[in-house]
Amino acid sequence: MLVKIEKAFDKFADIIGAITSIAIVLMIFNVTYDVIMRYFFRSGSIAFQEMEWHLFSVVILLGMAYTLKEDGHVRVDLIYDGLTDKRKALIDMIGVITFILPIAFLIINASIPYVIETFQSGEISGDPGGLTHRWIVKSLIPLSFILLVITSIGFFIRNLNIYRGVNKRKLHGIEEELAHLKEDTNEHKGDNK
Repeated sequence: MLVKIEKAFDKFADIIGAITSIAIVLMIFNVTYDVIMRYFFRSGSIAFQEMEWHLFSVVILLGMAYTLKEDGHVRVDLIYDGLTDKRKALIDMIGVITFILPIAFLIINASIPYVIETFQSGEISGDPGGLTHRWIVKSLIPLSFILLVITSIGFFIRNLNIYRGVNKRKLHGIEEELAHLKEDTNEHKGDNK
């Protein structure tokens, strides 16, 4: 039962990752266009320059929820890597309850009035030709932390499944590369016999 719930949370996080990927591509196109216009045609747009940091905000704010799903956040791996999967899962579950959820709820609670104020005041760019409707990008603050809460629940369930022995910890980054290298090395040793 918990494995199915974990997979549903993972699919949700994958959708967030896809949206973040699209934002990265749009940001690359936006920066490329802005640079070409500025340096080759001596023309620029304040709106395009502002759109760069708006898209960067989308990438950072939405990307943190997907990064949690992929277990890609920075931590002190010096001690963590030497632990058993069960202990790693316990530390991750404690981290969700102790750090991620309280901070996420705090930021959600503090940022919603900020977004409402921005919407009600009709805040726009202070620069002529800048973007209007600044509340849209600012609304990503509470939204991104709501998404982080949702993916944190999925992360907690995954680690609970690992702790219970239902699932094994997925390898990421360097661990995955090392595992593939070991497999390739063992296959080549078997071929040479």
